[in-house]
Amino acid sequence: MNEIHHSFGGDWTEKKLTVLKKYLGAYTKALKNTGFQLYYIDAFAGTRYRMSVDESENESEQLMLFPEFSEIEKKFFEGSARIALQLEPSFHKYIFIEKNQDHYEDLLKLKNEFPEKADKIEVIQGEANETLLKLLKTIDWRKGRAVLFLDPYGLQVRWKTIEMIARTRGIDLWYLFPLASALNRLLRRDGQISDSLKNRLNDVFGTDEWFKEFYSPVDSYTLFGNIESMQKNTDFTAIKKFLIKRLKGIFAGVAENPLELKNSKNVPIFLFCFAVGNPKGKKLALKIAEYILNSSEK
Repeated sequence: MNEIHHSFGGDWTEKKLTVLKKYLGAYTKALKNTGFQLYYIDAFAGTRYRMSVDESENESEQLMLFPEFSEIEKKFFEGSARIALQLEPSFHKYIFIEKNQDHYEDLLKLKNEFPEKADKIEVIQGEANETLLKLLKTIDWRKGRAVLFLDPYGLQVRWKTIEMIARTRGIDLWYLFPLASALNRLLRRDGQISDSLKNRLNDVFGTDEWFKEFYSPVDSYTLFGNIESMQKNTDFTAIKKFLIKRLKGIFAGVAENPLELKNSKNVPIFLFCFAVGNPKGKKLALKIAEYILNSSEK
């Protein structure tokens, strides 16, 4: 399968997948005798990381930016789809969502690679947000439970999708949030952000309150009088706190210690966040997730 040829990055990739693997293993063991139908859902199952940044790229393209990597940092890892399929006890159903035609076809080959689980594998070609909104309505969440992995290549995940996930009250969510790569670098210091980008960030956070959180008014005294402008007053920590606050508003429980994935310059480029939807299962789920996240920081 070609998945390992288009899912690559630096050490942060290995950390992310290690955290996911540990949680999936603990999850299936904890729920194997509960009678629930267990799902693993991967909403960006075959996406490719972009490896360079062109300062001339337009704003639309920048929404998908990832930081630059040196040749030394380009390592290959097994993708999340294969990791999930290798684990025992297994899930009852594996659902992989991918928009790209080539990657979709690669994911279909998993049925040949794991013939004993072929009847459990479903590969859906489509845009992640739209597909998830339809898919989650088809599952009986009184009888089902799931781990959902959101690993977008930029600011593709809409807040209404996150809300739908939380409303099922049956999903444990792992969400890779693009911190420096797609968000922080787009927040201009002077606050002069285009309407199109503001709308996109409103969709990502589900509110326009992010602007008040990340910017503050400042007065400039000139020959023409007092001029009020906006100034960026946020950093990675502030963005993390805002995102966690938003998640807490809709999920039963949210890990307080999302994993900061950093590049070779020690700059946080992603936040790997965990949220649990079911109130009855939140205590155990958070205990496991926070332990794994703490261990991964060392």
